[in-house]
Amino acid sequence: MERKVQIYDPAMCCDTGVCGPSVDPALTTLATAVHALKKEGYDVERYNLANHPAAFAENETVNGLLHQEGTEALPAVLVDGEVQKTGEYPTKEELTSWFELESKDLEVQQPKLTLDVQQVKGE
Repeated sequence: MERKVQIYDPAMCCDTGVCGPSVDPALTTLATAVHALKKEGYDVERYNLANHPAAFAENETVNGLLHQEGTEALPAVLVDGEVQKTGEYPTKEELTSWFELESKDLEVQQPKLTLDVQQVKGE
């Protein structure tokens, strides 16, 4: 059975965490991991309260969580509809365990660069 992971973010201007005066490394790590999972066809979605308020209202679990704990419960992470984590983002280790992957599976491959070590001098 394929798992479904839903991440409900607090209101913010972007998903990567690089849009403000300080960069949140947890957000950049999460954005990279989510991108890698989606690229491989895994069912993982993120919802930003500022951009997708209907997703929060329509999900009974998240809606109830917000009524009980307020926005302090965000981010909220659901796996197959069940709350797995609130108040902080999932780690790469948690994501890999939920999808039964290895940590290396979420590493983003950097393109290899080819450098010409010969210099051509013009006269």
